[in-house]
Amino acid sequence: MKPRFTREAVISAITRDFDRPSECRPITEGEESQTFAICVGSEDFVLRVNRTAAGFHKDAFCHSRFASRDLPIPEVVAIGEIEDHTWCVSRRALGVTLQDLAIETLPTVVGPVSQVMSAMAEAILDGTEGFGPFDPSGIGRHASWQDFIAAITDEAHYDWKRIEAVVDRRQIDGHFRLLSEFMPRCADVRRLVHGDFGSNNVLTDQGRITAVIDWSEALFGDPIYDVANIFFWRPWLACMEAQARHIETRHPEFLQNAEALRCYQLHIGLVQIFESAKAGDAADLAWAMARCEEIATQDEKVRSASTGCQET
Repeated sequence: MKPRFTREAVISAITRDFDRPSECRPITEGEESQTFAICVGSEDFVLRVNRTAAGFHKDAFCHSRFASRDLPIPEVVAIGEIEDHTWCVSRRALGVTLQDLAIETLPTVVGPVSQVMSAMAEAILDGTEGFGPFDPSGIGRHASWQDFIAAITDEAHYDWKRIEAVVDRRQIDGHFRLLSEFMPRCADVRRLVHGDFGSNNVLTDQGRITAVIDWSEALFGDPIYDVANIFFWRPWLACMEAQARHIETRHPEFLQNAEALRCYQLHIGLVQIFESAKAGDAADLAWAMARCEEIATQDEKVRSASTGCQET
């Protein structure tokens, strides 16, 4: 559950360990953090409060190691405690999220978004190791990229038995089998991957990308995983649909390995199914189940359409 502290409580906490803000007001929040815009002196910051500190320390690591002109990542200036939660103050970037952008404006930013994705893929990873989700010191959780992909099927990582009452296990097992078939086509490359890219974690202002935020899900692995995230969520969000269309028309090289792209979309969907079921979110669960089924049966639909054309 997202934390719910009063404005007075957070002001007291950051005044004690950082500085007293002259302004503090709630702003659009993430899925897990309570968020405020604050002003200290003449500088604008974002204050987030979360149950755990790991994501904030990971944000700080990613800024210190990967931020550049082409990959803007806000600086984390302070991290502290409030009761049994953690607060984080970072510099505030101008703009709105892609998700909040007016639909008619989306075509002006899809090109700059692709440039940021290229900058992520080119980030230097010296001093880091491993694959998959990494900790705030840059150590990945898995020995290989395929180990990370396969972990979704492992009961030691995901307790699927716990949610069997609300998911169709036969359908899930079918997705597991397809995932295993596609995995040999997944390149064991090791690059920076955001892990939740393309909607409410990218800020834009006047056609520029001003910040890529919330690196809590960041990975070391195949950058096509971020492309897959865009394609998985394209029916859900207009900003994802606009990016997917741009990739299809301007970056066909991202789509050359169709099996890997489908594998990653299934992986993203299975994680969403698991998390939605665990949280008791029936609407999100139903959508994710239907989306995974759509991705899993893409070949059947193509073959059916092809047969129909031949008969005609």
